[in-house]
Amino acid sequence: MKSAKLLSLLVAVPLVIMAGCGSKDTGTAQSGGNAANAPASKVVKIGITQIVEHPSLNATREGFIAALKDAGFEDKKNVEIDYQNAQGDSTNNLTIAQKFASDKKDLVLAIATPSAQAVAQNVKDAPVLFAAITDPVGAKLVKSLDKPGGNITGAADTHPDAVPKLMDFIASDFPKVKTVGIIVNEGEPNAAVMLKNAETALAKHNIKVVKAAVANSSEVKQAAESLVGRVDAFYITLDNTVVSAVESIIKVANEKKIPFFSSDRDTVEKGAIATYGFKYYDHGYQAGKMAVEILKNGAKPADMKISFPDKLDLIINQDAAKAQGVEITDSMKSKMQDKNNLLTGTTTKK
Repeated sequence: MKSAKLLSLLVAVPLVIMAGCGSKDTGTAQSGGNAANAPASKVVKIGITQIVEHPSLNATREGFIAALKDAGFEDKKNVEIDYQNAQGDSTNNLTIAQKFASDKKDLVLAIATPSAQAVAQNVKDAPVLFAAITDPVGAKLVKSLDKPGGNITGAADTHPDAVPKLMDFIASDFPKVKTVGIIVNEGEPNAAVMLKNAETALAKHNIKVVKAAVANSSEVKQAAESLVGRVDAFYITLDNTVVSAVESIIKVANEKKIPFFSSDRDTVEKGAIATYGFKYYDHGYQAGKMAVEILKNGAKPADMKISFPDKLDLIINQDAAKAQGVEITDSMKSKMQDKNNLLTGTTTKK
């Protein structure tokens, strides 16, 4: 009996080890997840670090987790997701990255540039993905967009045409706008890149830019107020510091009847008039599919191209426009490919 049990155990051990190495099956599960498609005997440890709370970054995280689940990787079943938020604090941000390195995660997702930079400096022995990053090359995260090199790749959140198209829209449909006020934390690399792109695009239309600099979210309201009487419109980039306090800009824009334009759909849903954008949930889902390729099929980040949003359209909030004294014209509507992007309702009171 003892010999039989010992033989059975010796046979079982390599099977367990093989199961823990992952399946070569390239099929994906239907919506809702299918644990049978994911490794059954190994709990995959995934760390998610996010620089601050705001809707776009939250939606990115939700889309990432959904893509994992749809491929059979489900939290608290065969995946252990350790989500940490730095709450905009650089010390917290670094501590999270160091903790993930010491925990020996199987994969790390870093949401936003500061989070990704901290992880890149500390996590060297595990695949790292990023999301909600404007310029991964400029942020020194990857060598190139086509061949990242190293252990890092991910999804960039800026379509190259997004900023120029929005500035063209302002110039063509808001002829009274001669000066645009941009509230910005230039200490954020993504914000600095988009600021430069906006300045270049507006200059082609002879529209001036007035910058209101901030270093933290508590300064955003005062920065917006400082622009009143000096500019004809507000604009913000994909600036985590500013977006996390965007309600204060919306309040000023509504009270003073100043058209407010943003760089992400979630801010338009909250109360900006318009952007050229996409759903951050879909953006996070893209990053999640990259994670699946790594975890299931052994893909190497060094060889995985940076992905970009594949859907870009004009998004308009009619109620926000009304609150800011703007009439949505047929010309504006004609620029939209999907009429479902003509939104009504805001989550911020006038």
